[in-house]
Amino acid sequence: MKQWIKDFKAFALKGNILELAIGVIIGAAFGKIVTSLVNDLLMPVLGLLLGGLDLSALQYTFNGVELKYGAFLQTVLDFVIVAFSIFMFIKGLSLLKRKEEEKEAAAPAVPEPTNEELLLTEIRDLLQHQREDQRNRP
Repeated sequence: MKQWIKDFKAFALKGNILELAIGVIIGAAFGKIVTSLVNDLLMPVLGLLLGGLDLSALQYTFNGVELKYGAFLQTVLDFVIVAFSIFMFIKGLSLLKRKEEEKEAAAPAVPEPTNEELLLTEIRDLLQHQREDQRNRP
């Protein structure tokens, strides 16, 4: 039993599992925001544009059974809007990331010193070392 708990603890505390849990929580919160956007902002405006049409109220009765196809259409529309919102969010993030990478790439790189510069630097260091040795002699 101790080994099982130890294995479960190692599994549950892996970085990927924690990142997944955080992603699910943030995704749920984002879903609520988009659902509110659809239900509270977009659908009333769409209803006004379409003459007060409420998709969720559409239904068909067949032999006493109600087929609520409007609710289905509403859910499909919600999905399309959520998917588009997530797409735009990811697209915006990748655009920001690409601009940041372009800035880094456009930053002037320090050129590698030429062989002459390396030799001159070595000579300068040797001369400086010789001067220090002469100063330190009694």
